[in-house]
Amino acid sequence: MTGIEVALPARAALGEGPTWDTATGELIWVDILGSEVHRYDPATGADTVLPTGQHVGAAKPCAGGGLVVNLRDGVGLYEADGSFGWLARTPLEGVRGNDAAVGPDGALWAGTMRYDEAPGGGELRRVGPDGTVSVLLDDVTVSNGIGWDPPGRLMYYVDTPTRRIDVFDFDAEHGATGRRAFTAVPGLPDGLTVDAGGFVWVAVWSGGRVLRYSPAGDLDRIIEVPTPQTTACAFGGPGLRDLYVTTARTGAPPDDPLAGALFVLQDAGLGIASAAFGQRTP
Repeated sequence: MTGIEVALPARAALGEGPTWDTATGELIWVDILGSEVHRYDPATGADTVLPTGQHVGAAKPCAGGGLVVNLRDGVGLYEADGSFGWLARTPLEGVRGNDAAVGPDGALWAGTMRYDEAPGGGELRRVGPDGTVSVLLDDVTVSNGIGWDPPGRLMYYVDTPTRRIDVFDFDAEHGATGRRAFTAVPGLPDGLTVDAGGFVWVAVWSGGRVLRYSPAGDLDRIIEVPTPQTTACAFGGPGLRDLYVTTARTGAPPDDPLAGALFVLQDAGLGIASAAFGQRTP
């Protein structure tokens, strides 16, 4: 295993939400404040950009092609031909979409937050493929990382200012229940991913690192990233063995040449293929 390195020398204002698209062999990631969805092809080094016209917190593959996106004003769909339509338009003054993930139930679990980060101003919502919206949490501040254990029976979740990762029991029919603390985090936890062994990896905002926790909640690995604003992580590449880490220029020193870059740690572990929106997993 080599050390962490720059995969793409991007200058993202707020890079976030990496997700490996198994159908295309590309890493989908977003620049929230740049209002852009990116597709990075590690085989060629190409990075294609889809402008969204408003701040975009997350973009995930849809079953059959296209993308579901968590935008400022709600959740929308980009079809494979590039056409756009709203799935659930829910504009609120001073609020935008943030991190999101597709669950084993095929739904998008989408977080929101206030621009001013006012306490309790955000939500965690479940948005179904038919556009049905239900609110799981209505009093979060910065709704962030979401992920599931390999069997899909546990859902991990971050509300960043709490400085901890929480966990829910999860059932595709009944959703997430029984919220409780999983582990405290030394710093501000941001985006997370869960690997095939059930280990939870979380990026630390203003921490310049990714932390790995065992299924029991014990810290067992620290990956240093050479820029402070680490935002999220995900496995991708051949065999889902490479860990990709997004970062941000926002809040970083203005002369930091690596702020906003996309990083990769090759052969870091073994990831889990992300579910596609609209497709339930066994």
